Amino acid sequence: MKTVAVLGSTGSIGRSTLDVIRRNPRRFRVSALAAGSNLKLLAEQIREFRPRLVSILSRDDAAALARLSGPARTLIAFGPEGAEDVAAFDGSDVVVSAITGTNGLKPTLAAVRAGKTVALANKESMVVAGPLLRREARKSGANILPVDSEHSGVFQCLAGQDARAVRTVTLTASGGPFLRTPRGELARKSVAEAVAHPRWRMGRKVSVDSATLMNKGLELIEARHLFGLPPDKLRVLIHPQSVVHALVEMRDGSVLAQLGPADMRIPIQYALTYPERVESALLRLDLTVFSRLEFLPVDARRYPMFEYAVQALVGPPSAAVALNAANEVAVDAFLAGRVGFLGIQRTVGAVLAGYRPRTLGGLDDILAEDLAVRERTRNLIAKRT
Repeated sequence: MKTVAVLGSTGSIGRSTLDVIRRNPRRFRVSALAAGSNLKLLAEQIREFRPRLVSILSRDDAAALARLSGPARTLIAFGPEGAEDVAAFDGSDVVVSAITGTNGLKPTLAAVRAGKTVALANKESMVVAGPLLRREARKSGANILPVDSEHSGVFQCLAGQDARAVRTVTLTASGGPFLRTPRGELARKSVAEAVAHPRWRMGRKVSVDSATLMNKGLELIEARHLFGLPPDKLRVLIHPQSVVHALVEMRDGSVLAQLGPADMRIPIQYALTYPERVESALLRLDLTVFSRLEFLPVDARRYPMFEYAVQALVGPPSAAVALNAANEVAVDAFLAGRVGFLGIQRTVGAVLAGYRPRTLGGLDDILAEDLAVRERTRNLIAKRT
């Protein structure tokens, strides 16, 4: 039986992970959980799964959580340090890293340094600190497995293949809720419309990133570090049906593809059971229900955010840090109603236009650069509003 810690247990990926564990009680046991501020749901998770350690954001929330969860032999920690304690907890075999944004970086790094098997759903960690995470994984013996459906698809297609025989790797993107919306109408799109993803059930920030296609741009950068691929081998295609998650073209002209339903529990289960494949009662793919499968090039005029990510992909490491920081601040401003939908791309574009790359050493340099870019982005938004 594998013991599993979940970072971000009350979020979309965290809840899906716990459902996979719930369906496989003889294979998995929850050892530790880390969450943000959803006390009610975390208390329910404690009562159901009986983890030995949990973490919540604040000291006051920790006290309230103890009252809500009732009598349980669960140690309650709090703050960023608490999440890192959950990540490095001795009683865990696998750590599912699903905290959104760069808030997940330090806990992910803690899990890697502890030598865990890390099921990585927090793409931002690999985007801003990919070389650092890979270096620390080599030192500790940690194994980083992808959870994102596209990266899981690449991982499965590459299994047993000679990396030298790979010509290109293609990630697919649904195109988000505005794929066929006239560009002139995008300025009026609301938060509710932007987070209404047509295929996947995701958190609000990731859903907005899907609407701008920044999500796929970040995944390109993540793929570079996860699989050690040069940028010129990485591609993206729009695939509205979200059936084919990844394509790997070999030098002999063969193309390997990974297909599956639009259900994150499938790649989550594969990461948890790897290298095994186990029986699942989840939805199975029925290709007869699809009259056609479309594959379209990315329209740079519709998705300028994707182009910003492509530029960061081929740039120095600090460019990815700046891209991610500016995007997180701009998306937060959109979700809070301070900028419109097109204000996201205008803000990020303005920040990057004046950005000067920095040389990054370790974690402190990465976090300092992230903080500086966030401050510049907030100041820009404040001046414009």
